[in-house]
Amino acid sequence: MNGLFVTGTGTDVGKTVVAACLVKALDADYWKPVQSGLALGDEASDSKTVIELAGLTPTRLHPCCYSLQAALSPHEAARLEDVTISMDAITMPVTQRPLVIEGAGGLLVPLNEHDLMIDLIERLALPVVVVASSGLGTINHTLLSLQALRARAISILGVIVNGPLNEANSQAITTYGNINIIMQLDQLEPLNAATIALAAQQLPEIFTGT
Repeated sequence: MNGLFVTGTGTDVGKTVVAACLVKALDADYWKPVQSGLALGDEASDSKTVIELAGLTPTRLHPCCYSLQAALSPHEAARLEDVTISMDAITMPVTQRPLVIEGAGGLLVPLNEHDLMIDLIERLALPVVVVASSGLGTINHTLLSLQALRARAISILGVIVNGPLNEANSQAITTYGNINIIMQLDQLEPLNAATIALAAQQLPEIFTGT
């Protein structure tokens, strides 16, 4: 596997935790092309979080193309800084390792006046892992996300459901979404490098190289 794109059904569904698991399992590099919310401090930096959770060396972290301060949608955070996010400025890093790319927000988050996150995913042409919350509302959000990806003929590796285990919701996503649930990632307590390493071992063979 050369790489994959981690997207979510929305914000705060656990994309960064899942990305750290995938980085650990694949012994991969990590890249977040667009980051907003840096004004909130280090806890808002997904790159810093993945470095800590996956135990990455700095050479395996590829810098963001756009690092924005406001905790807003990328297009709005960029507007406040008089910046325009250009798709042409977002080019895939060169690496000899697999590359895990993490998006910002969900698929239809705007990047600029014309482009959405799903346009960037289509442009980068890597298969997608969809991260979904396990709680109320996730069936609708996940099915809509799958529908949007399939409308673009974007390859979907499957869904990782994050949060307290909810078998009914996971089964509904599998049935109505006609999709594989890669893993149900229960809430990690504590959330640290050790629990991420254990979670990474639970991923299917395609993600572990075993």
